[in-house]
Amino acid sequence: MHAIVTGSAGFIGSHLSERLIAEGWSVRGIDAFTPYYERSEKEANLDGLRNDHRFDLVEGDLADIDLDSVLADRPVVFHLAAQPGVRASFGDGFDDYARHNLMATQRLFGAALQHRCPRVVWASSSSVYGDAETFPCIEHVTPLAPRSPYGVTKRAGEDLARIYGSLGLPVAALRYFTVYGPRQRPDMAMRRLCESAVHGTTFPLFGDGSQSRDFTYVADAVDATFRCGYSAELPTVVNVGGGTEATMNQVIDTIEGLAGRALDIERLGVERGDVIRTAADTTVARRDLGWAPRTGLRDGLAAQLAWLQDRSPAPLTIGGGS
Repeated sequence: MHAIVTGSAGFIGSHLSERLIAEGWSVRGIDAFTPYYERSEKEANLDGLRNDHRFDLVEGDLADIDLDSVLADRPVVFHLAAQPGVRASFGDGFDDYARHNLMATQRLFGAALQHRCPRVVWASSSSVYGDAETFPCIEHVTPLAPRSPYGVTKRAGEDLARIYGSLGLPVAALRYFTVYGPRQRPDMAMRRLCESAVHGTTFPLFGDGSQSRDFTYVADAVDATFRCGYSAELPTVVNVGGGTEATMNQVIDTIEGLAGRALDIERLGVERGDVIRTAADTTVARRDLGWAPRTGLRDGLAAQLAWLQDRSPAPLTIGGGS
């Protein structure tokens, strides 16, 4: 099997590329190396792939790259490339979100349809739900009401998927719920909390810490994505949630227990675009993909802390606290 993975140098994309290679697929990665965070982080994500003959990388922007050449052999497409981040999507920076999340996605769907690719699996987000009135959120039942321009681009991407699906393109949207773990982007809360534990840096906590998330370990998110690439049933929309809902205060307590030290927390006001709670109904993923999350929050956080510790000279015994 042959796959295209867009955003292959990113957090989830690099893990997915490794999983595909391990399962015997050949992978062509596409990544624009946008400056949202340091290029060196993305280069390091590719360390496990560089010397594998079944992986090759195309550096380019999906908004203007020659898609005919990369889709000519009709690969399965995993479209994970996007401009990330809720807070940065407000203001003038929205131009980047329109380009990378809308224009690029529309071009890719159109080219995949033209080349009759067998399916496209792409990364949507739990952000499309916004502040839901009831929980857990259920595909095709819970109203979509994003609270950020980023969430709006993901909802619009789902509209594009529905349009191209009606034209004959098999396409599935994965609504990821707060994916964390090794290689997580440096701007994300779990990464910054773990860095606070390893390096003693200050973590800015927006809100009172009672806001909760359905946390999904990266290997579980990748497993759902991989299964979507070959499953007999292809759901048009599927929630990918780890089944471990916790408040930010509970996450802080867990990391402090694992690290055996108190974190330096700076408590700030609520940020625009943030939601109070997320929780996923994963019935569709379990039924159609045969998928279930396997990694609990404490084990996942221990793995992320260990990964950061491996990158740091500072000593830290993971799991040494109460």
